[in-house]
Amino acid sequence: MPDAPAVVRSGSRTRWRAQLLIVLGLSLGQSAVYSVVQLLDKATQAPLSKGTSTLNRSLSQREYFDLVYQLLDIVFSLVPVALALYFVWEAVGRGSWTRPFRRLGLDLRRPGRDALLGVGLFLGIGIPSLGLYWLGRTLGITTSIIPSGLDQYWWTVPVLILSAVRHALLEETIVVGFLLGWLRRLGWSTTAAVATSAILRGSYHLYQGIGPFVGNAIMGLIFCWVYRRWGRVMPLVVAHALLDIVAFVGFSLVGKAIGLG
Repeated sequence: MPDAPAVVRSGSRTRWRAQLLIVLGLSLGQSAVYSVVQLLDKATQAPLSKGTSTLNRSLSQREYFDLVYQLLDIVFSLVPVALALYFVWEAVGRGSWTRPFRRLGLDLRRPGRDALLGVGLFLGIGIPSLGLYWLGRTLGITTSIIPSGLDQYWWTVPVLILSAVRHALLEETIVVGFLLGWLRRLGWSTTAAVATSAILRGSYHLYQGIGPFVGNAIMGLIFCWVYRRWGRVMPLVVAHALLDIVAFVGFSLVGKAIGLG
């Protein structure tokens, strides 16, 4: 992750703080605020166990307009990632456009190791996540989660895969690579930075209930440890994308076929 200079002027800290707040305000920080409000809205209407959270909603009743809206939503939601990478590019002295990708480990220099580590994380987190979801539903602190609310079109599965990759790139680049690096520049301790990253990850899942908040916060701690250990975002992107692809596509192909959606 980007290293903080030995001597930091107050103006630099102000700029870094502003950059961090802008990126979060345009992306996951904004999502966390909305998620808290949505949780309060659901909890004050009925028990959370009676609530429903749909992750991939249809955006139009007309097939091809829905497709266009879905693709536009994916593309524009990645703009904060581009902004974060631009800030990293500035911080590391500009130069080649590949430098921010290399600094965060968001590249294809080590495809084999990244893939193996990502698959390992996917397998290690996937099954416990199902257990936490079941426990949350049993305790009444988790809503019913519908991974896909899209109609069955020829483009549904490819769009769900793109959506999964979008979430993986957005969350892991910003809430791990960028956030940890910028908090370090601002003088935060490792413990405080990791805890903040994990809590933020849990917070923007609060609209799904308390269970997903806890589960995603734990996942955040694990992902931060992996990033600090290997210094690469790509294994996290692989693991996150696999988790979402299995959930989104699996529900779309299987869940609706057996009447779950």
